Amino acid sequence: MTHRVAIIGTGPDPETQDRDGYAMAYRHAGGYRRLDSCSLVACADIVPENARAFADHHDLTAAYEDHETMLEAVEPDVVSVCVPPAAHADLVVDSATTPSVDAVHCEKPMATTWSDCERMVETCDAEDVQLTIDHQRRLSEPVQRAKGLLDDGEIGDLERLEWSEVNLFDAGSHLFDLCDHFVDGARPEWALAGIDCAFENRWFGALNETRAIARWRYADGTVGFASTAEDGDTVVDAYLRIVGDSGVIEIQPADGPALRVRTDGEWRTVATDENVYGPTPGVVHVALDTVASAVPGVPGPTPPPTHYERAIEHLVSSLDAGTEPVISGRRVVRGTQLIFACWESARRRGRVHLPLEIDGNPLEEMYDAGQLGGVAE
Repeated sequence: MTHRVAIIGTGPDPETQDRDGYAMAYRHAGGYRRLDSCSLVACADIVPENARAFADHHDLTAAYEDHETMLEAVEPDVVSVCVPPAAHADLVVDSATTPSVDAVHCEKPMATTWSDCERMVETCDAEDVQLTIDHQRRLSEPVQRAKGLLDDGEIGDLERLEWSEVNLFDAGSHLFDLCDHFVDGARPEWALAGIDCAFENRWFGALNETRAIARWRYADGTVGFASTAEDGDTVVDAYLRIVGDSGVIEIQPADGPALRVRTDGEWRTVATDENVYGPTPGVVHVALDTVASAVPGVPGPTPPPTHYERAIEHLVSSLDAGTEPVISGRRVVRGTQLIFACWESARRRGRVHLPLEIDGNPLEEMYDAGQLGGVAE
């Protein structure tokens, strides 16, 4: 069976991407095009020249300005939503309620209001449409190896998860999602956080705090702790630290070993071919590249799939098998809830118990009311 794939939100030229526009559609397209079971058939973008450039790049004959027109005209089976997060929910719902659509793959973070996050999951469930969110780091080798070590009892019983990033929402959503993975989806019970927003720190149109300290607890007893800073140092000196009662596992994104374990006072590096951001060239690939560049007619090695491509392959294989993907909306929404809970805790200046009983975006609401360090325009 060949899945007809359409992409909503092509973004600008990948060479000019920044925090105002990031061409994730090009990464999604690469994932679909490498699969024999998928055929990329159309794209849509509210900026016509962006849609046309994407179509030309991928040899597509169908490029649209209006996504609803595209959905009706081409009847895709799978839709990727690659627009800024404030528009995610409406486009996911429009796609899921299109009769031909079996699966929707949406960029992270899920949405900019808590009610929209819930609406995305509820609609896809009601329509029997597979929803996945592009938290592809669950599929990285360091994360999978770390989860295996934890499950094998390498560091004893899990007690605490610690992480650092530049913010809780855009970048931190990956970490909240990974924490959910390591606690096997245990229900988050409460969150307590303090935040600052020293300036209007927008990523792809969505407001992010400039600094935060957060703590939360899961029903299985595991506690979480996060420190974020747009500029300067954070309190936690690891990307993700997994603390057990008899050892520690650390995952680092780029500097130093991607994965290491300490159980007896000494760190032990666990060799991996990639970090949480993507594959890294190994010795064999470097050698083959050298040979290929020196000998005419010798093809270079096939590069390993990126994590984005791996996520696409996983969602398609899950769709074919009828199994729930590890990056399903039902799973991702659990970690996403903690982001909004942390913001709501800062607004209430106290602990917030879950499930959340809010609809909107506490960070935006505080900022607009002049209750944070920055001043709303």
